[in-house]
Amino acid sequence: MKKLLLLLILLIFAAKVTAEEWAGADEKAEEVIKELKPDYEPWFSPIFEPPSGEIESMLFSLQAAIGSLIIGYFLGYYRGLKHARNA
Repeated sequence: MKKLLLLLILLIFAAKVTAEEWAGADEKAEEVIKELKPDYEPWFSPIFEPPSGEIESMLFSLQAAIGSLIIGYFLGYYRGLKHARNA
């Protein structure tokens, strides 16, 4: 029961946090650059820019999932090799 209550409190807190507080380092760096040098022009532009924040979040999550799968595969593979050598 205590775990459920704690989870509920955390979810309520997370829902109240604004998106600005969770802004990424890219936006914060961009703001600092604009303050320090307002006439700065970026020398690079993105190849692909997602049409919405939801799609950007989905692509980030997909990237994290694929990376986790690769790491998990190799950890399991090398653990299996270790067990095979010891058998």
